[in-house]
Amino acid sequence: MATNETPPKQDLTTLDVVGIGNAIVDVLAEVGDDFIDEHALAKGAMTLIDADRAVQLYAAMPPGLEESGGSAANTMVGVASFGGRAAYIGLVADDFLGEVFRRDMRHVGVDFDVPGVAGDEPTARCLIQVTPDAQRTLNTHLGISSHLSTAEIDGDLVASASHLYCEGYLWDTEEAKGAIRYAMDLAHDAGRTVSLTLSDGFCVDRHREEWLELLTDRVDVIFGNASELCSLFEVDDVKQATDAVAAEVDLAFVTLGKQGSMVVAGSDRIRIEADELEAVVDTTGAGDLYASGVLFGLSRGADLPHAARLGSIAAAEVISHLGARPDIALSAVARSILG
Repeated sequence: MATNETPPKQDLTTLDVVGIGNAIVDVLAEVGDDFIDEHALAKGAMTLIDADRAVQLYAAMPPGLEESGGSAANTMVGVASFGGRAAYIGLVADDFLGEVFRRDMRHVGVDFDVPGVAGDEPTARCLIQVTPDAQRTLNTHLGISSHLSTAEIDGDLVASASHLYCEGYLWDTEEAKGAIRYAMDLAHDAGRTVSLTLSDGFCVDRHREEWLELLTDRVDVIFGNASELCSLFEVDDVKQATDAVAAEVDLAFVTLGKQGSMVVAGSDRIRIEADELEAVVDTTGAGDLYASGVLFGLSRGADLPHAARLGSIAAAEVISHLGARPDIALSAVARSILG
């Protein structure tokens, strides 16, 4: 029988997660603390550098590993490794490294279709020095990546994913800020969940006021370590920080190093133990892969402890070897946890 009622809107979700971030090629090498001192590097932090400094450091570094990277890109690779459906939005140049980045992402099953940009700005690269204590020091030349604008945000792509994941490292230019805000609004208009990763303590210091504003109306889920979260709310105590973030967002996933992680959901505080490892080789990508497990779990209907457990396992895998991406398929892990 005919009816004048408007049919309910169908959920056209075809992806688990879309990530937005700096599209970067990573160069990783193991160095001693003397290298850090000799080149006056800020150990354990991410420092933005110009093209000349990038050339100098690259020439001084010993041979290492070169692969496509970037925080949100690593997370999307992790989601794909779990067997999830992931896509990425970032800006590369129409150059050799840009094509390397595109090929790497597609090879591991992440959709990436933003065309390379011709011009003087190169594809971004991050020079990562890994010291014997497994700390990573990042020196990044952002090149074209920081010029991501609303023109590169595919609204249909954003709306097609259950979760939008935004990288804090990208929040350094007005163009990129506009693109992220635009994508967040598109995701919310489609009824999707929006996540923000705090990325780095220095990022928090630079962008605290703007990020606190984002939390009030654009962000549903926060990812960060305890130090970053305390810095965001300018408190010294993790409990104070978790209470503060619980009042602003639906969920927060807080990594605690060797103590594992904590899920903050309203008044609930769920502790997840860290996986035991024989040795920590390189902490690069630990937070990125933790987020990948959580996002994959949430997209597949996992409860909060199981989603955080997936994150913990992914983080443990990536810090057991050099490089910011998993050496094994994480899909077997997902089956063992989610059934």
